[in-house]
Amino acid sequence: MSRRELTCVICPIGCNISIIIDGNRPTQIIRIQGNACKKGAEWAHQEVENPLRIITSSISVIGGDFLLASVKTTKPIPLIKVKQVMKEIHERKLIAPVSMGEVVISNPANCDTEIVVTRSIQINPVRSVNEK
Repeated sequence: MSRRELTCVICPIGCNISIIIDGNRPTQIIRIQGNACKKGAEWAHQEVENPLRIITSSISVIGGDFLLASVKTTKPIPLIKVKQVMKEIHERKLIAPVSMGEVVISNPANCDTEIVVTRSIQINPVRSVNEK
Protein backbone atom coordinates (compact mmCIF):
# COMPACT_ATOMS: atom_id res chain seq x y z
CA MET A 1 0.00 0.00 0.00
CA SER A 2 1.04 3.56 -0.61
CA ARG A 3 -0.27 6.92 0.50
CA ARG A 4 -0.78 10.14 -1.47
CA GLU A 5 -1.35 13.47 0.21
CA LEU A 6 -3.35 16.10 -1.69
CA THR A 7 -4.74 19.52 -0.90
CA CYS A 8 -8.28 19.76 -2.20
CA VAL A 9 -8.93 22.65 -4.62
CA ILE A 10 -12.72 22.34 -4.85
CA CYS A 11 -13.44 25.07 -2.29
CA PRO A 12 -11.52 27.62 -0.17
CA ILE A 13 -11.24 25.25 2.82
CA GLY A 14 -8.36 23.38 1.15
CA CYS A 15 -8.72 20.08 3.03
CA ASN A 16 -5.63 17.93 3.42
CA ILE A 17 -6.72 14.64 1.91
CA SER A 18 -4.92 11.32 2.39
CA ILE A 19 -5.48 8.60 -0.16
CA ILE A 20 -4.47 5.01 0.54
CA ILE A 21 -3.71 3.14 -2.68
CA ASP A 22 -3.21 -0.59 -3.26
CA GLY A 23 0.49 -1.00 -4.07
CA ASN A 24 -0.18 -3.73 -6.63
CA ARG A 25 -2.68 -1.68 -8.62
CA PRO A 26 -1.78 2.07 -8.54
CA THR A 27 -5.29 3.30 -9.35
CA GLN A 28 -7.06 1.01 -6.86
CA ILE A 29 -8.08 3.35 -4.03
CA ILE A 30 -8.61 1.68 -0.67
CA ARG A 31 -9.50 4.72 1.44
CA ILE A 32 -9.87 8.50 1.18
CA GLN A 33 -9.81 10.54 4.36
CA GLY A 34 -9.51 14.16 5.47
CA ASN A 35 -12.13 15.61 3.15
CA ALA A 36 -14.84 17.78 4.71
CA CYS A 37 -17.38 17.04 1.99
CA LYS A 38 -18.40 14.50 -0.63
CA LYS A 39 -17.11 16.73 -3.46
CA GLY A 40 -13.61 16.59 -1.97
CA ALA A 41 -13.65 12.79 -1.99
CA GLU A 42 -14.90 12.75 -5.59
CA TRP A 43 -12.18 15.21 -6.64
CA ALA A 44 -9.45 13.16 -4.88
CA HIS A 45 -10.66 9.98 -6.58
CA GLN A 46 -10.61 11.66 -10.00
CA GLU A 47 -7.20 13.25 -9.30
CA VAL A 48 -5.66 9.83 -8.66
CA GLU A 49 -7.34 7.94 -11.49
CA ASN A 50 -7.48 10.54 -14.27
CA PRO A 51 -6.25 14.03 -13.37
CA LEU A 52 -7.88 16.76 -15.46
CA ARG A 53 -6.91 20.38 -16.02
CA ILE A 54 -8.38 23.53 -17.55
CA ILE A 55 -5.77 25.29 -19.69
CA THR A 56 -5.46 29.06 -19.89
CA SER A 57 -2.92 30.58 -22.25
CA SER A 58 -2.58 33.15 -25.04
CA ILE A 59 -2.28 33.16 -28.82
CA SER A 60 -0.45 35.72 -30.99
CA VAL A 61 -2.67 38.17 -32.84
CA ILE A 62 -1.65 39.86 -36.09
CA GLY A 63 -2.94 43.40 -36.61
CA GLY A 64 -4.71 43.70 -33.28
CA ASP A 65 -4.85 46.39 -30.62
CA PHE A 66 -3.18 43.75 -28.40
CA LEU A 67 -0.42 41.37 -29.46
CA LEU A 68 -1.95 38.41 -27.62
CA ALA A 69 -5.45 37.03 -27.17
CA SER A 70 -6.17 35.19 -23.94
CA VAL A 71 -7.67 31.73 -24.47
CA LYS A 72 -8.87 28.76 -22.43
CA THR A 73 -10.27 25.27 -22.81
CA THR A 74 -14.04 24.93 -22.54
CA LYS A 75 -13.70 21.66 -20.60
CA PRO A 76 -10.96 20.07 -18.49
CA ILE A 77 -8.56 17.82 -20.39
CA PRO A 78 -6.47 14.86 -19.23
CA LEU A 79 -3.24 16.05 -17.59
CA ILE A 80 -1.27 13.79 -19.91
CA LYS A 81 -2.50 15.83 -22.93
CA VAL A 82 -1.55 19.30 -21.63
CA LYS A 83 1.80 19.51 -23.49
CA GLN A 84 0.20 18.49 -26.80
CA VAL A 85 -2.60 21.03 -26.41
CA MET A 86 -0.14 23.78 -25.46
CA LYS A 87 1.92 22.97 -28.57
CA GLU A 88 -1.16 23.48 -30.76
CA ILE A 89 -1.97 26.75 -28.98
CA HIS A 90 1.55 28.10 -29.43
CA GLU A 91 1.64 27.18 -33.13
CA ARG A 92 -1.58 29.09 -33.87
CA LYS A 93 -1.73 32.75 -34.94
CA LEU A 94 -4.92 34.79 -35.17
CA ILE A 95 -5.76 37.74 -37.39
CA ALA A 96 -7.65 40.64 -35.79
CA PRO A 97 -10.43 41.13 -35.10
CA VAL A 98 -11.26 38.23 -32.78
CA SER A 99 -14.28 38.07 -30.51
CA MET A 100 -14.64 36.84 -26.97
CA GLY A 101 -16.09 33.33 -27.10
CA GLU A 102 -14.80 32.64 -30.60
CA VAL A 103 -13.60 29.05 -31.05
CA VAL A 104 -10.05 29.11 -32.41
CA ILE A 105 -9.12 25.42 -32.04
CA SER A 106 -11.53 22.48 -32.00
CA ASN A 107 -10.60 19.15 -30.39
CA PRO A 108 -6.94 19.98 -29.68
CA ALA A 109 -4.83 16.82 -29.25
CA ASN A 110 -8.04 14.85 -29.88
CA CYS A 111 -9.49 16.08 -26.58
CA ASP A 112 -13.23 16.71 -26.22
CA THR A 113 -12.87 20.46 -25.73
CA GLU A 114 -12.42 23.68 -27.65
CA ILE A 115 -10.00 26.56 -27.25
CA VAL A 116 -11.95 29.84 -27.03
CA VAL A 117 -10.90 33.48 -26.88
CA THR A 118 -11.62 35.09 -23.51
CA ARG A 119 -11.11 38.74 -24.56
CA SER A 120 -12.03 40.50 -27.77
CA ILE A 121 -9.20 42.00 -29.82
CA GLN A 122 -9.98 44.83 -32.24
CA ILE A 123 -8.05 45.82 -35.36
CA ASN A 124 -5.23 48.30 -34.84
CA PRO A 125 -4.88 50.03 -38.25
CA VAL A 126 -1.25 51.03 -37.63
CA ARG A 127 -0.13 47.60 -36.46
CA SER A 128 -2.11 45.79 -39.15
CA VAL A 129 -0.41 47.76 -41.96
CA ASN A 130 3.09 47.27 -40.48
CA GLU A 131 2.68 43.51 -39.88
CA LYS A 132 1.63 42.65 -43.46
